[in-house]
Amino acid sequence: MKFVRILTCALCVTLLLTTPVSAKTIIIDTESGETAEELMSHKPPKSLSGVISTAAGTALEVGGKSAVLMELSSGQVLFEKNTHEKLPIASVTKIMTLLLVMEALDKGLIDLQDPVTCSSEAASMGGSQIWLEPGEIMTVHELVKAAAVVSANDACAALAEHVAGSIEEFVQRMNTRAAELGMQDTVFKDCSGLDDTAYSCAYDVAIMSRELMKHPLIKNYTTVWMDTLRNGESQLVNTNKLIRFYQGATGLKTGTTSTAGHNLSATAERNGLGFVAVILGCSTTDERFGGARKLLDHGFANYALYTPQVDPDTLTPIPVLRGTAESVAVESEDVAPILVKKGEENGLTCTVTLSEDVEAPVAKGQIVGTVTVTREGETVAEYPVRAAAEVPKLSFGICLLRLFAALSA
Repeated sequence: MKFVRILTCALCVTLLLTTPVSAKTIIIDTESGETAEELMSHKPPKSLSGVISTAAGTALEVGGKSAVLMELSSGQVLFEKNTHEKLPIASVTKIMTLLLVMEALDKGLIDLQDPVTCSSEAASMGGSQIWLEPGEIMTVHELVKAAAVVSANDACAALAEHVAGSIEEFVQRMNTRAAELGMQDTVFKDCSGLDDTAYSCAYDVAIMSRELMKHPLIKNYTTVWMDTLRNGESQLVNTNKLIRFYQGATGLKTGTTSTAGHNLSATAERNGLGFVAVILGCSTTDERFGGARKLLDHGFANYALYTPQVDPDTLTPIPVLRGTAESVAVESEDVAPILVKKGEENGLTCTVTLSEDVEAPVAKGQIVGTVTVTREGETVAEYPVRAAAEVPKLSFGICLLRLFAALSA
Protein backbone atom coordinates (compact mmCIF):
# COMPACT_ATOMS: atom_id res chain seq x y z
CA MET A 1 0.00 0.00 0.00
CA LYS A 2 2.84 2.34 0.85
CA PHE A 3 4.41 1.57 -2.53
CA VAL A 4 1.16 2.46 -4.32
CA ARG A 5 0.99 5.84 -2.53
CA ILE A 6 4.60 6.62 -3.46
CA LEU A 7 3.96 5.67 -7.09
CA THR A 8 0.82 7.85 -7.18
CA CYS A 9 2.70 10.85 -5.80
CA ALA A 10 5.47 10.34 -8.37
CA LEU A 11 2.95 10.29 -11.21
CA CYS A 12 1.31 13.50 -9.95
CA VAL A 13 4.64 15.30 -9.78
CA THR A 14 5.52 14.11 -13.31
CA LEU A 15 2.22 15.41 -14.66
CA LEU A 16 2.70 18.80 -12.98
CA LEU A 17 6.18 19.17 -14.41
CA THR A 18 5.28 18.13 -17.97
CA THR A 19 1.87 19.79 -18.42
CA PRO A 20 2.02 23.50 -19.41
CA VAL A 21 0.22 25.90 -17.09
CA SER A 22 -1.51 27.60 -20.03
CA ALA A 23 -1.02 26.54 -23.64
CA LYS A 24 -0.91 29.40 -26.15
CA THR A 25 -2.59 29.25 -29.51
CA ILE A 26 -0.04 30.41 -32.09
CA ILE A 27 -1.64 32.55 -34.80
CA ILE A 28 0.09 33.32 -38.09
CA ASP A 29 -0.91 34.50 -41.55
CA THR A 30 -2.04 31.11 -42.88
CA GLU A 31 -2.15 32.42 -46.45
CA SER A 32 1.64 32.90 -46.53
CA GLY A 33 2.26 29.17 -46.90
CA GLU A 34 4.81 29.15 -44.07
CA THR A 35 4.68 27.36 -40.75
CA ALA A 36 4.87 28.89 -37.29
CA GLU A 37 8.20 27.12 -36.80
CA GLU A 38 9.63 28.78 -39.91
CA LEU A 39 8.40 32.22 -38.87
CA MET A 40 9.72 31.85 -35.32
CA SER A 41 13.12 30.59 -36.43
CA HIS A 42 16.04 32.67 -35.19
CA LYS A 43 17.95 32.05 -38.40
CA PRO A 44 17.37 34.58 -41.23
CA PRO A 45 16.23 33.08 -44.53
CA LYS A 46 18.78 32.90 -47.35
CA SER A 47 17.15 35.87 -49.09
CA LEU A 48 17.86 38.08 -46.05
CA SER A 49 21.39 36.93 -45.26
CA GLY A 50 24.75 37.47 -46.92
CA VAL A 51 25.86 40.49 -48.95
CA ILE A 52 24.40 41.65 -52.25
CA SER A 53 25.77 44.22 -54.70
CA THR A 54 24.30 47.71 -54.31
CA ALA A 55 26.80 49.71 -56.35
CA ALA A 56 25.37 52.63 -58.30
CA GLY A 57 26.68 51.28 -61.60
CA THR A 58 25.21 47.82 -61.10
CA ALA A 59 22.03 47.02 -63.02
CA LEU A 60 19.27 46.35 -60.50
CA GLU A 61 17.20 43.27 -61.20
CA VAL A 62 14.45 41.78 -59.05
CA GLY A 63 11.95 38.96 -59.52
CA GLY A 64 8.19 39.13 -59.51
CA LYS A 65 5.86 40.52 -62.14
CA SER A 66 6.24 44.14 -61.07
CA ALA A 67 8.18 46.23 -58.58
CA VAL A 68 8.91 49.79 -57.52
CA LEU A 69 11.22 51.61 -55.12
CA MET A 70 9.95 54.96 -53.83
CA GLU A 71 11.47 57.45 -51.39
CA LEU A 72 8.96 58.17 -48.64
CA SER A 73 9.35 61.91 -48.03
CA SER A 74 9.22 63.04 -51.66
CA GLY A 75 7.45 60.17 -53.41
CA GLN A 76 10.31 60.06 -55.94
CA VAL A 77 10.49 56.76 -57.84
CA LEU A 78 14.02 55.35 -57.99
CA PHE A 79 13.34 51.98 -59.63
CA GLU A 80 10.41 50.61 -61.56
CA LYS A 81 9.44 47.39 -63.27
CA ASN A 82 5.98 47.14 -64.88
CA THR A 83 4.81 49.57 -62.18
CA HIS A 84 1.31 50.07 -63.61
CA GLU A 85 0.51 46.45 -64.46
CA LYS A 86 -2.84 45.57 -62.87
CA LEU A 87 -2.45 42.59 -60.55
CA PRO A 88 -4.27 40.99 -57.59
CA ILE A 89 -2.42 41.99 -54.41
CA ALA A 90 -4.05 39.70 -51.80
CA SER A 91 -3.62 40.92 -48.20
CA VAL A 92 -1.52 43.92 -49.28
CA THR A 93 -5.05 45.34 -49.67
CA LYS A 94 -5.08 45.77 -45.89
CA ILE A 95 -2.75 48.78 -46.25
CA MET A 96 -5.76 50.80 -47.39
CA THR A 97 -7.88 49.31 -44.61
CA LEU A 98 -5.31 50.37 -42.02
CA LEU A 99 -4.98 53.80 -43.63
CA LEU A 100 -8.71 54.48 -43.25
CA VAL A 101 -8.55 53.30 -39.62
CA MET A 102 -5.58 55.60 -38.89
CA GLU A 103 -7.37 58.54 -40.50
CA ALA A 104 -10.52 57.85 -38.48
CA LEU A 105 -8.39 57.80 -35.32
CA ASP A 106 -6.72 61.11 -36.25
CA LYS A 107 -10.11 62.73 -36.81
CA GLY A 108 -11.38 61.51 -33.44
CA LEU A 109 -14.14 59.47 -35.08
CA ILE A 110 -12.97 56.36 -33.26
CA ASP A 111 -10.62 55.65 -30.34
CA LEU A 112 -8.06 52.90 -29.76
CA GLN A 113 -9.93 51.83 -26.63
CA ASP A 114 -13.33 51.63 -28.32
CA PRO A 115 -14.91 48.21 -27.67
CA VAL A 116 -15.91 46.48 -30.91
CA THR A 117 -18.40 43.62 -30.89
CA CYS A 118 -17.72 41.03 -33.56
CA SER A 119 -20.64 40.43 -35.91
CA SER A 120 -21.57 37.11 -37.49
CA GLU A 121 -20.39 38.43 -40.86
CA ALA A 122 -16.99 39.46 -39.50
CA ALA A 123 -16.57 36.09 -37.79
CA SER A 124 -17.25 34.23 -41.05
CA MET A 125 -14.43 35.78 -43.12
CA GLY A 126 -12.18 32.72 -43.27
CA GLY A 127 -8.55 32.69 -44.41
CA SER A 128 -6.04 34.22 -42.00
CA GLN A 129 -7.90 35.08 -38.82
CA ILE A 130 -7.82 35.25 -35.04
CA TRP A 131 -11.00 33.15 -34.84
CA LEU A 132 -13.28 35.85 -33.54
CA GLU A 133 -16.59 34.54 -32.22
CA PRO A 134 -19.87 36.36 -32.90
CA GLY A 135 -20.42 38.65 -29.93
CA GLU A 136 -16.76 38.59 -28.85
CA ILE A 137 -15.53 42.04 -27.87
CA MET A 138 -12.10 43.44 -28.65
CA THR A 139 -10.76 46.99 -28.66
CA VAL A 140 -9.76 48.86 -31.81
CA HIS A 141 -6.16 48.60 -30.57
CA GLU A 142 -6.36 44.79 -30.41
CA LEU A 143 -8.03 44.52 -33.81
CA VAL A 144 -5.44 46.77 -35.48
CA LYS A 145 -2.71 44.63 -33.93
CA ALA A 146 -4.34 41.49 -35.30
CA ALA A 147 -4.74 43.01 -38.78
CA ALA A 148 -1.19 44.35 -38.97
CA VAL A 149 0.70 41.45 -37.39
CA VAL A 150 -1.14 38.32 -38.58
CA SER A 151 -3.28 39.75 -41.41
CA ALA A 152 -6.50 38.73 -39.67
CA ASN A 153 -9.43 39.00 -42.08
CA ASP A 154 -12.02 38.83 -39.29
CA ALA A 155 -10.30 41.69 -37.45
CA CYS A 156 -10.32 43.81 -40.64
CA ALA A 157 -14.04 43.16 -41.14
CA ALA A 158 -14.80 44.14 -37.54
CA LEU A 159 -12.78 47.35 -37.96
CA ALA A 160 -14.56 48.13 -41.23
CA GLU A 161 -17.96 47.80 -39.57
CA HIS A 162 -16.85 49.95 -36.65
CA VAL A 163 -15.51 52.74 -38.90
CA ALA A 164 -18.18 52.78 -41.62
CA GLY A 165 -21.17 50.89 -40.26
CA SER A 166 -20.87 48.10 -42.82
CA ILE A 167 -18.20 46.34 -44.84
CA GLU A 168 -19.84 47.47 -48.08
CA GLU A 169 -19.71 51.14 -47.09
CA PHE A 170 -16.11 50.75 -45.94
CA VAL A 171 -15.05 49.25 -49.28
CA GLN A 172 -16.69 52.18 -51.06
CA ARG A 173 -14.63 54.52 -48.91
CA MET A 174 -11.50 52.53 -49.78
CA ASN A 175 -12.10 53.14 -53.49
CA THR A 176 -12.92 56.81 -52.89
CA ARG A 177 -9.69 57.30 -50.95
CA ALA A 178 -7.73 55.49 -53.65
CA ALA A 179 -9.11 57.92 -56.24
CA GLU A 180 -8.18 60.89 -54.02
CA LEU A 181 -4.60 59.59 -53.82
CA GLY A 182 -4.38 59.25 -57.61
CA MET A 183 -4.37 55.43 -57.57
CA GLN A 184 -5.65 55.08 -61.12
CA ASP A 185 -5.01 51.35 -61.52
CA THR A 186 -6.75 50.11 -58.38
CA VAL A 187 -10.17 48.64 -57.60
CA PHE A 188 -10.95 47.20 -54.17
CA LYS A 189 -13.66 44.55 -53.72
CA ASP A 190 -13.25 43.85 -49.99
CA CYS A 191 -11.33 45.09 -46.96
CA SER A 192 -9.00 42.10 -46.68
CA GLY A 193 -7.82 41.05 -50.16
CA LEU A 194 -9.59 37.70 -50.30
CA ASP A 195 -11.28 38.62 -53.60
CA ASP A 196 -8.72 38.06 -56.36
CA THR A 197 -10.88 39.88 -58.92
CA ALA A 198 -9.79 43.12 -57.24
CA TYR A 199 -6.54 44.60 -58.48
CA SER A 200 -3.89 47.24 -58.00
CA CYS A 201 -0.35 47.89 -59.24
CA ALA A 202 3.07 48.33 -57.70
CA TYR A 203 2.97 52.11 -58.07
CA ASP A 204 -0.45 52.45 -56.43
CA VAL A 205 0.59 50.17 -53.58
CA ALA A 206 3.64 52.39 -53.01
CA ILE A 207 1.38 55.47 -52.99
CA MET A 208 -0.96 54.11 -50.30
CA SER A 209 1.98 52.69 -48.33
CA ARG A 210 3.63 56.11 -48.30
CA GLU A 211 0.36 57.67 -47.12
CA LEU A 212 -0.03 55.13 -44.33
CA MET A 213 3.52 55.72 -43.11
CA LYS A 214 2.67 59.40 -42.58
CA HIS A 215 0.84 58.13 -39.46
CA PRO A 216 3.57 57.37 -36.87
CA LEU A 217 1.10 55.34 -34.80
CA ILE A 218 0.97 52.55 -37.38
CA LYS A 219 4.61 51.66 -36.68
CA ASN A 220 3.57 50.59 -33.18
CA TYR A 221 1.86 47.68 -34.94
CA THR A 222 3.78 47.05 -38.17
CA THR A 223 7.12 46.66 -36.36
CA VAL A 224 5.80 43.92 -34.05
CA TRP A 225 7.32 40.49 -34.58
CA MET A 226 5.50 38.65 -31.78
CA ASP A 227 2.70 39.69 -29.43
CA THR A 228 -0.39 38.27 -27.78
CA LEU A 229 -4.15 38.68 -27.53
CA ARG A 230 -6.81 37.42 -25.13
CA ASN A 231 -4.65 37.91 -22.02
CA GLY A 232 -1.78 35.97 -23.51
CA GLU A 233 -3.79 32.98 -24.71
CA SER A 234 -3.33 33.81 -28.40
CA GLN A 235 0.23 34.36 -29.62
CA LEU A 236 0.70 36.40 -32.80
CA VAL A 237 3.68 35.90 -35.13
CA ASN A 238 4.40 38.33 -37.97
CA THR A 239 4.86 36.93 -41.50
CA ASN A 240 7.07 39.88 -42.51
CA LYS A 241 10.55 38.51 -41.87
CA LEU A 242 12.12 41.90 -42.64
CA ILE A 243 10.86 43.10 -39.25
CA ARG A 244 13.28 40.70 -37.57
CA PHE A 245 16.16 40.57 -39.98
CA TYR A 246 16.41 43.93 -41.79
CA GLN A 247 17.94 47.01 -40.16
CA GLY A 248 15.45 49.86 -39.91
CA ALA A 249 12.44 47.88 -41.13
CA THR A 250 9.16 49.60 -40.23
CA GLY A 251 6.64 47.36 -42.03
CA LEU A 252 4.55 46.97 -43.92
CA LYS A 253 2.36 44.18 -45.36
CA THR A 254 2.66 40.78 -46.97
CA GLY A 255 -0.01 39.17 -49.14
CA THR A 256 -0.37 35.70 -50.66
CA THR A 257 -2.98 33.76 -52.60
CA SER A 258 -2.61 31.09 -55.27
CA THR A 259 -3.79 33.60 -57.89
CA ALA A 260 -1.85 36.66 -56.70
CA GLY A 261 1.34 34.83 -55.78
CA HIS A 262 3.61 36.22 -53.08
CA ASN A 263 3.45 39.99 -52.63
CA LEU A 264 5.09 42.50 -50.31
CA SER A 265 5.16 46.18 -49.53
CA ALA A 266 8.24 46.75 -47.39
CA THR A 267 9.17 49.99 -45.64
CA ALA A 268 12.39 50.91 -43.85
CA GLU A 269 14.01 54.03 -42.39
CA ARG A 270 17.59 54.88 -41.46
CA ASN A 271 18.86 58.26 -40.26
CA GLY A 272 15.77 60.08 -41.45
CA LEU A 273 15.81 58.49 -44.92
CA GLY A 274 12.93 56.16 -45.73
CA PHE A 275 11.89 53.95 -48.64
CA VAL A 276 9.02 51.73 -49.65
CA ALA A 277 9.79 48.73 -51.84
CA VAL A 278 6.85 46.98 -53.48
CA ILE A 279 7.16 43.66 -55.28
CA LEU A 280 4.15 41.79 -56.68
CA GLY A 281 3.46 38.42 -58.28
CA CYS A 282 6.45 36.50 -56.97
CA SER A 283 6.55 32.72 -57.29
CA THR A 284 8.05 32.13 -53.84
CA THR A 285 8.18 33.92 -50.51
CA ASP A 286 11.99 34.08 -50.70
CA GLU A 287 11.70 35.85 -54.05
CA ARG A 288 9.57 38.63 -52.56
CA PHE A 289 11.75 39.12 -49.48
CA GLY A 290 14.97 38.93 -51.48
CA GLY A 291 13.64 41.39 -54.06
CA ALA A 292 12.41 43.86 -51.46
CA ARG A 293 15.69 43.62 -49.57
CA LYS A 294 17.65 44.28 -52.80
CA LEU A 295 15.52 47.35 -53.57
CA LEU A 296 15.88 48.78 -50.06
CA ASP A 297 19.63 48.10 -50.00
CA HIS A 298 19.97 49.91 -53.33
CA GLY A 299 18.16 52.94 -51.89
CA PHE A 300 20.19 53.20 -48.71
CA ALA A 301 23.52 52.54 -50.47
CA ASN A 302 23.13 55.09 -53.25
CA TYR A 303 20.95 57.94 -51.99
CA ALA A 304 20.99 60.51 -49.21
CA LEU A 305 18.91 63.43 -47.98
CA TYR A 306 20.59 66.82 -48.27
CA THR A 307 19.23 70.10 -46.90
CA PRO A 308 20.41 73.13 -48.95
CA GLN A 309 21.52 76.08 -46.83
CA VAL A 310 20.12 79.56 -47.58
CA ASP A 311 22.73 82.30 -47.08
CA PRO A 312 21.09 84.68 -44.54
CA ASP A 313 22.97 87.62 -46.09
CA THR A 314 20.89 87.20 -49.25
CA LEU A 315 17.63 87.75 -47.33
CA THR A 316 17.84 91.56 -47.36
CA PRO A 317 14.89 93.90 -46.58
CA ILE A 318 12.76 94.94 -49.56
CA PRO A 319 11.76 98.61 -50.14
CA VAL A 320 8.08 99.33 -49.55
CA LEU A 321 6.32 101.90 -51.74
CA ARG A 322 3.83 104.23 -50.04
CA GLY A 323 3.97 102.30 -46.78
CA THR A 324 4.27 103.28 -43.14
CA ALA A 325 7.74 101.72 -43.18
CA GLU A 326 10.40 102.24 -45.81
CA SER A 327 11.19 98.53 -46.04
CA VAL A 328 10.09 95.12 -44.81
CA ALA A 329 12.25 92.26 -43.52
CA VAL A 330 11.95 88.90 -45.26
CA GLU A 331 12.27 85.27 -44.22
CA SER A 332 12.38 82.00 -46.15
CA GLU A 333 10.37 78.90 -45.38
CA ASP A 334 12.33 75.96 -44.04
CA VAL A 335 14.03 74.31 -46.99
CA ALA A 336 13.00 70.66 -47.04
CA PRO A 337 15.65 67.95 -47.47
CA ILE A 338 16.22 66.90 -51.07
CA LEU A 339 16.96 63.36 -52.21
CA VAL A 340 20.29 63.18 -54.04
CA LYS A 341 22.66 60.49 -55.18
CA LYS A 342 25.51 60.17 -52.73
CA GLY A 343 28.39 62.39 -53.75
CA GLU A 344 26.21 64.86 -55.67
CA GLU A 345 25.46 67.12 -52.69
CA ASN A 346 28.02 69.70 -53.80
CA GLY A 347 26.33 70.00 -57.18
CA LEU A 348 23.29 71.74 -55.69
CA THR A 349 23.05 75.54 -55.93
CA CYS A 350 20.73 77.64 -53.77
CA THR A 351 19.68 81.04 -55.21
CA VAL A 352 17.48 83.72 -53.61
CA THR A 353 15.44 86.01 -55.88
CA LEU A 354 13.60 88.96 -54.26
CA SER A 355 11.19 91.56 -55.60
CA GLU A 356 12.84 94.92 -56.29
CA ASP A 357 10.14 96.60 -54.20
CA VAL A 358 6.62 95.95 -52.95
CA GLU A 359 3.52 98.15 -52.87
CA ALA A 360 1.85 98.79 -49.51
CA PRO A 361 -0.14 97.46 -47.82
CA VAL A 362 2.07 94.42 -47.18
CA ALA A 363 0.62 91.47 -45.27
CA LYS A 364 2.76 89.40 -42.96
CA GLY A 365 3.56 86.16 -44.80
CA GLN A 366 3.03 87.71 -48.23
CA ILE A 367 5.25 86.08 -50.87
CA VAL A 368 7.96 88.53 -51.94
CA GLY A 369 10.56 86.21 -53.44
CA THR A 370 11.75 82.68 -54.14
CA VAL A 371 14.50 80.31 -53.04
CA THR A 372 15.45 78.13 -56.02
CA VAL A 373 17.54 74.98 -55.72
CA THR A 374 19.18 73.88 -58.96
CA ARG A 375 21.42 71.04 -60.10
CA GLU A 376 23.38 71.48 -63.33
CA GLY A 377 21.05 74.32 -64.31
CA GLU A 378 17.88 72.28 -63.73
CA THR A 379 15.44 73.37 -61.01
CA VAL A 380 15.15 70.75 -58.30
CA ALA A 381 12.95 72.62 -55.82
CA GLU A 382 11.50 76.05 -55.09
CA TYR A 383 10.46 77.62 -51.78
CA PRO A 384 8.74 80.99 -51.16
CA VAL A 385 10.32 83.95 -49.39
CA ARG A 386 7.75 85.86 -47.30
CA ALA A 387 7.40 89.27 -45.67
CA ALA A 388 8.31 88.97 -42.00
CA ALA A 389 5.97 91.77 -40.86
CA GLU A 390 2.89 93.77 -41.81
CA VAL A 391 3.35 97.21 -43.41
CA PRO A 392 0.13 99.31 -43.66
CA LYS A 393 -0.43 101.71 -46.52
CA LEU A 394 0.58 105.32 -45.86
CA SER A 395 -2.61 107.37 -45.31
CA PHE A 396 -3.18 111.13 -45.73
CA GLY A 397 -3.51 111.51 -41.96
CA ILE A 398 -0.20 109.84 -41.29
CA CYS A 399 1.42 112.08 -43.94
CA LEU A 400 0.12 115.18 -42.10
CA LEU A 401 1.38 113.94 -38.75
CA ARG A 402 4.83 113.30 -40.23
CA LEU A 403 4.84 116.76 -41.80
CA PHE A 404 3.95 118.46 -38.51
CA ALA A 405 6.58 116.42 -36.72
CA ALA A 406 9.21 117.45 -39.24
CA LEU A 407 8.26 121.15 -39.04
CA SER A 408 8.35 121.19 -35.26
CA ALA A 409 11.67 119.39 -35.03
